[in-house]
Amino acid sequence: MSVTLKQHEPHAASRIAAVGAFRPARRLPNEDIVGPIDSSDEWIRQRTGIVTRQRAGEGETVLSMAVAAGREALERAGLTGADLGAVIVATVTFPYATPSAAAAVAHELGATPAPAYDVSAACAGYCYGVAQADALVRAGTARHVLVIGVERLSDFIDPTDRSISFLLGDGAGAVVVSAADEPGISPSVWGSDGERWETISMTRSLLEVRDEVEGARIGGDASAITGQEGMLWPTLRQDGPSVFRWAVWSMAKVAREALDAAGVGPEDLAAFIPHQANMRIIDQFAKQLRLPDTVTVARDIADAGNTSAASIPLAMHRLLQEDPSLSGGLALQIGFGAGLVYGAQVVRLP
Repeated sequence: MSVTLKQHEPHAASRIAAVGAFRPARRLPNEDIVGPIDSSDEWIRQRTGIVTRQRAGEGETVLSMAVAAGREALERAGLTGADLGAVIVATVTFPYATPSAAAAVAHELGATPAPAYDVSAACAGYCYGVAQADALVRAGTARHVLVIGVERLSDFIDPTDRSISFLLGDGAGAVVVSAADEPGISPSVWGSDGERWETISMTRSLLEVRDEVEGARIGGDASAITGQEGMLWPTLRQDGPSVFRWAVWSMAKVAREALDAAGVGPEDLAAFIPHQANMRIIDQFAKQLRLPDTVTVARDIADAGNTSAASIPLAMHRLLQEDPSLSGGLALQIGFGAGLVYGAQVVRLP
């Protein structure tokens, strides 16, 4: 006897219903970090556009920041955790391989037993999460999905490294993706370029750290490997020139593909919200896309630094706070980073 399995009832489309954010109170201006990298405030501003960055203080963990951003997004959407059909957390700085940050966040927000999982796609993690949330909603698997980008990158910084340490900040941004009658999220353009896998990476693996710890214990001198401020973690590094060239030329092409997939042109946008990697990259993006002056370009990096998976929702949150008239307009968002990975969509701002 043939039995037909039941299917989920699909939804016509999805949209971003609300956005939330958490920014650490601690600010670290360029003057406070230039000593160890033998640099200057002027050099950092010219190369990156960063004036200050926000760094997490004691008690501001990946989990606490994610929960705070998620809670604001839910409140703005008029929902509770019990309404969620899934929780997706994009991060590369949660200090546990397992269990996931998302499971703990879901519990704190009262979303249990919603499925919860982490996405490790670095600076593209938030866009990856939005792509998955859009698919889950349209397939009928969930009606509301919480997507959070959160990083505590300050845990992985070598203060003497001139390639990336001065760029990085901490924080969390979140959006609620909900079912809608009309599309509010375009088809995603996303992918990877694993040939450039080592362009942005950790200086060493956790296995190497473990071996060094064990070796030091046997030798009776564990203090010899603790490094800066007793830190045992591997630290981030990047090949800056290679990343810059890839981001400017390859990602501008991806951004144009995302516009084509959405069926819109630059003139139809209200805002452009790229990953906040570097102000020069953002400016080159705007130039190559030939964005008209009517398009507001997010430049959150000047005050927040590069917050990886958190940067796009944080920048969106700030744009809507500073200019509420952008609400309802179209925004092109694009994330790109370690992997190398990328993801882009056109979304209607909540």
